[in-house]
Amino acid sequence: MARHAPELHLALRLPDDGSPLRQRVAAAIIEQIRLGRLGPGDLLPSTRGLAAELAVARSSVVDAYDELAAAGYTTARLGSGTLIADGADAAARAGAASHVDSSGAAAAPPPEPRQQPPAWDLMPGHPDPQLISTTDWRRAWRAAAAAPVPDVAAGPDGHAELRLALAGHLRRTRGIVADPGELIIVPGVASALRTVTAAAGLTGHDIAFEEPGYDEARRAFEMCGARPRAVPVDADGLDPEALRDSDAAVYCTPAHQYPLGARLPVSRRARLVHWAARTGSLLIEDDYDGEFRYDVSALPAMRGIDGGRDRVVYIGTASKMLTPTLRIAWLLPPPALRHAVVDALNASGESVCGVTTLALARFIESGAMTRHLARAARTYAARRAALVEALETHCAGAGLEGVEAGLHLVLRLPDGSDDIAIAATLRDRGVSVSPLTAYYSGSSEAAGAQGLVCGYARLAETQAHLVAELIADVIGRA
Repeated sequence: MARHAPELHLALRLPDDGSPLRQRVAAAIIEQIRLGRLGPGDLLPSTRGLAAELAVARSSVVDAYDELAAAGYTTARLGSGTLIADGADAAARAGAASHVDSSGAAAAPPPEPRQQPPAWDLMPGHPDPQLISTTDWRRAWRAAAAAPVPDVAAGPDGHAELRLALAGHLRRTRGIVADPGELIIVPGVASALRTVTAAAGLTGHDIAFEEPGYDEARRAFEMCGARPRAVPVDADGLDPEALRDSDAAVYCTPAHQYPLGARLPVSRRARLVHWAARTGSLLIEDDYDGEFRYDVSALPAMRGIDGGRDRVVYIGTASKMLTPTLRIAWLLPPPALRHAVVDALNASGESVCGVTTLALARFIESGAMTRHLARAARTYAARRAALVEALETHCAGAGLEGVEAGLHLVLRLPDGSDDIAIAATLRDRGVSVSPLTAYYSGSSEAAGAQGLVCGYARLAETQAHLVAELIADVIGRA
C-alpha cells in the first residue's frame, strides 16, 4: 500500500496582471478552491512538482505557499505536506485574497491636495534650525550614540547629564542658581503646564492669564480643568494690581510677553513675587524666547528674585533656542512642590527620550550652545532690523511693538481692519503671519486689537522689503 497519496496536477492558469509571481500562483490556487476543484483536506503538490509543472522557479512557489499559509488558506504538517485548511472554501467564495491588491490603490479616491508651504514663513515662535552648526550637532549626537544603551526609560529623576548641563546654563544666562537635582525634564511646555496643574491642585481654580496670551498654554490649562482668567496686559506686560487673592496661580511670559512682546520691568517682577508670597499662590514663569535680546540688557528671571525660589515655577525649553522637534523642556518647581510634580509625571507616564537628552547635554557641555546662541542672536538681530526698516518704509503710520527681544514683532493695523482676513489673504500670496486677535480669549477681545504677529527668525534680510511690500499692499486693499 502506498505511503503517500499521489500528487495532484492542478493545471493552474496564472493571471497576467503584472503582480509578483508568488501572488499570481497563490491567486490561481485560491481560484481552484473557489471553483470546488480543491477542498478542505486536499493535499497540494510539492513545491518542486508544481514549480516544474508551471516552469517557474521553485522559490516563487515556496513563497506562494507561505502566503497561503499566512492567510489561513493552507496548513502544513510535518511529513504530510501542505493541506487545504478548513473553511478555505468559504473564504475563497467570499473573495478573500491572500494579499493586499496593490492595483486597488488606483481605484481609491485621490488624496486631498496638500497646501503648499508659504514662500515666506513669518509665523511666530519658529527659530531657524539652519543656524545650528552641523559639526557641533553631529558631534553631540555621536557622543550620545556611543553611550551605553539604557535598559529602562528615564523617569522624572532621570536625565542626570542634561540636568547638570542645564543648571550651569541657567546660572550663566538667566541668573538662576539651582541644584541639578531640582530640575525635571519634560516633553514640552504643554507637558510642564499639565504636570504643574495636577501637582499643585489647580483644577477647578482660577489662573490669572495674560490677555492676549499664549493660546497653547491657555488650552493646556483648560484641558486640565483649570480656569484661565483673562488679565489685560499693557506696555509693561502683566500688571500685578489686576490680580485677585482668589487666583490660585499666575501664568506669564515676563522675558518677552507673548504675543505683544513687552518685557516685564523689575519692579513688577518683584511685586508679583511679593503677591505670591502673601497669597500663597504660584507664579508660573514661561521663559519664552528669553535668550534673545537686542539693544537692551538682560533682566533676571523671576525665579532668581528674592523669594522667587519658594513661589515660582520656572519653565524653559529648547524649542526657541534650537528647534521644536527636540520636544524637550525643563521644569524648576518650588522645593515644596517637587515631590508632587514627580508623582504627577509618574502617574501620567510622560517622559523624554534619553538619547535625545544626552545629545542636548553634550551640546551644552561642549560650549556649542553658547556659540550657537551668540551666532543666532547676531543673525536674528540683523533680520529683525531689516524687517523693522522695511515695515516702517512700506507700512507708514503702522505701529510696531515688541521689537526689543524675542523672535517676533507685532504690526498694529488701522482701526476697523480685519486681521484674520488680512492674514488669510497674505497666506494666499505666500506670506504666513498670525492675526493678533487669535491670541485673545473669546469673551474679552479688546476693541482696536487688530494686528499681525510676524516672526523674523527665518526671513532673510534680502527678502524683508519684498515681504513688507506684500504686507502693505494687502493692508491697503483691505
